[in-house]
Formats: sequence, C-alpha cells, structure tokens
Amino acid sequence: MKAVYLERKGEISIRDYTEAKTLGSKDVEITVKSVGICGSDVHYYTHGHIGDYVVKQPMILGHEAAGVVKRVGSEVKGLEVGDRVCMEPGVPDFESKASLRGLYNLDPALTFWATPPIHGCLRESVIHPAAFTFKLPANVSMEEGAMVEPLAIGMQAAMKARFKPGDIALVTGSGTIGIMCAIAAIAGGCSKVIVTDVVDNKLEVARQFAGVVTVNTKTTDLTAFVQEATEGWGADVVIEASGFGGVYPEILKQCCPGGRFVMVGIPMGPVSIDVSWLQAKEITVESVFRYSNVYKRTIDLIASGKINIKQLIGRTFPFAQSKEAFEYVAQGGKGEIKVQIQL
Repeated sequence: MKAVYLERKGEISIRDYTEAKTLGSKDVEITVKSVGICGSDVHYYTHGHIGDYVVKQPMILGHEAAGVVKRVGSEVKGLEVGDRVCMEPGVPDFESKASLRGLYNLDPALTFWATPPIHGCLRESVIHPAAFTFKLPANVSMEEGAMVEPLAIGMQAAMKARFKPGDIALVTGSGTIGIMCAIAAIAGGCSKVIVTDVVDNKLEVARQFAGVVTVNTKTTDLTAFVQEATEGWGADVVIEASGFGGVYPEILKQCCPGGRFVMVGIPMGPVSIDVSWLQAKEITVESVFRYSNVYKRTIDLIASGKINIKQLIGRTFPFAQSKEAFEYVAQGGKGEIKVQIQL
C-alpha cells in the first residue's frame, strides 16, 4: 500500500509501506478515508522533533482519521465489514496499572500514531484494536469523524474543568485546540466563553459558535475585557490552549476566587507562576495530556447536531497531493482551522 512518510525534517514522500502486520483476533482492519493534519504533524515536518520525541527514522504521519471497516478479527463484536468508523490513535497496555485505573492516556507503554517511532495512519489501510475503533452514526460524515480526535482534547479539558451551568470560561488561543475547548465548554454548560488570540481570522471562526465572544489581545487589554465581561469577578474557568509561554503569568490572574485553571497547551519551556497568588485565591490547577474515555461522548456530541464541526474544516487535498498539503499548512495556509487529506 501507499503511505505518506516524513523521511526527515522538511522532507515528505509518498511511497510503498511494506511492513506486514497480522490481524489479531480483537483487531479490525480499516480502509482509511479522511485524515486531518494536526499541528504536531506539521511540527515534526518543520522541526523534526517535539520535546524528547525525535524523528530518527522515516515515519508515517497522521493520527486524526476515519474510514471503513475492511476486515474484523474472530473475537470482535459490535463492528462489521462496511461500518464507517473513527479511530482513537493512542493504544495502551490494557493490563497496565494506568489502564486499570482508567488513566490509560498516561500509560508509559502507550503507543500513539505518528509519535516517533510509531507510524501514523496516512496510509491506505490500518490495523487497529476494535476497542479503540468507534462506529460513526449515519448523520456523521467521514470528515467529521476525522475531527473527533482534536475535539476529544477539548472534551478532556471540559471534564477536568468540571463546569457548572452558567459558568463563564476564558480560553487562550483560537487555533484548532482552543476552539475545541471552547465548543466543549459551551456543551458543558457555560453561558459564555471568551476566546483570545492575536490573529483576527482565527477569532472570526471562533465567533461562529453561539456563546463565544472573542478578544484580540494585541489590541485590547485582556484583564479589562474579562473584568467587564464578568462584572469584576473573573472567569470561573481559564483554559490555556495556545501553548505560548508568554501568556503566563497574566492569564492566571483572569481566574476568579476559587476558580479553575486548566493547562492544555504545552509551552516550549518553563513558565513563571506565582504560587502564593494561586493559594491566596484557592485556584484549582488541572492539566490535560491527550484524553481518555471521552471518544464516545465526543461522537455523540457531534451526532446530536448541537455543534457544526464541519465549519472548522477548510481546504481538503487528495492523497496524491499530501506533500503539497503539508507545505500549505506549514506556510500558514489561508487561516483555516483544519486541513484534511482525502484518500
């Protein structure tokens, strides 16, 4: 089969994938149809590494995917050939201590598509555990199915935020993950979500969702904006989704007394936090690393029709133009939130 390889930093090719993998009794084989290009894929392409994860040998890209079941293992129940599905890309050791505690995303043995040295899903077909393969409802398209993965991060953030009906949230960053966090916050009961960025085009996309208000922090004082929006109280929940270390420590000051602060974006280096200030306001600090036990909830939210996830999908490229797709995204595209590749 053909696959999209990151040969090394800055070099992508489409070539044969010949590594054989046997279909296990609890596995399914999926013909891949739609794959989203994630910021991590692009970062590996442009930098060759993310933290300690270094591309040392050619690696197939892609981890946001949907497709059609091609074969099923002998012990698989609930999935049949022809089913339209999306796949959760991180697979743990099912018997590990982390998995048994329901924290499988933190399992040290977890393998995650397109995280060195694990191959991703930008190939004609993949073999994947049935337990991490989810049937798509009839009213959810393949393109939406490939959006489940990034929305799952927003759902994980919402779970950690423990929203109460009527909460006001602040989300920093209007990229894919920031908007996903905002969507999940609205679904979680927030009456208003303030989304920040310094790029007006991205903020324009965020404003399409009911309940979202936006602020360009390049031209507007954030503290003054939040104080006015919350009648001087502060945000009940602040979600940092930009990954830009420069937002600290100001972003923490937007929390109300007894508020919650959820870290989603991962900064490139250490950041400054005044712990005494956090203690004085009894701020609860939570962190997010991918997600666990939220995929089905995410699919159900999309299927409910309460959000239009399709409006976040910008340009799509055919599989044969995968190299051009990555170059397009790496150069900033035209401000799209999500670019996908169709097989």
